[in-house]
Amino acid sequence: MVTLRINGKAHIVNVPPDMPLLWALRDVIGLTGTKFGCGMALCGACTVHLDGQPIRSCVTPVSDAAGHKVVTLAGLGTPDKPHPLQTAYVEEQVPQCGYCINGWIMTAAAFLAEKKKPSEAEIKQALEGLKCRCGTHVSILKAVKRAATMMG
Repeated sequence: MVTLRINGKAHIVNVPPDMPLLWALRDVIGLTGTKFGCGMALCGACTVHLDGQPIRSCVTPVSDAAGHKVVTLAGLGTPDKPHPLQTAYVEEQVPQCGYCINGWIMTAAAFLAEKKKPSEAEIKQALEGLKCRCGTHVSILKAVKRAATMMG
């Protein structure tokens, strides 16, 4: 049994301690916004925050998350009060298939929490390594810039 604090709520899960956090989130707790992409921490679709830092949940054991604050995309904002990145994504019409959004938003949210007025080059560097097969990279960049303005 492992207790996980996810999006401000405690969840007691009966899973092996070496189970990837991704599978506990999706299959046990039912938070399916965190996606499986590659299983090797290369694409970013599984990104969540662990104590405010973006991590790849596909390679993070549940035991590493126990006793820490985990935030998923579902915990970043609410329908009534979305996170500025969620608002910016809608305003910039970023989503195509939507599969990669979790990784981009969660990575950008952690970055913007640290860097209030980033340059375009800093944004690109912070998002390096994330994948979007639909090719919405230009719209994603616009949304992150917009969110930075909204937050700054």
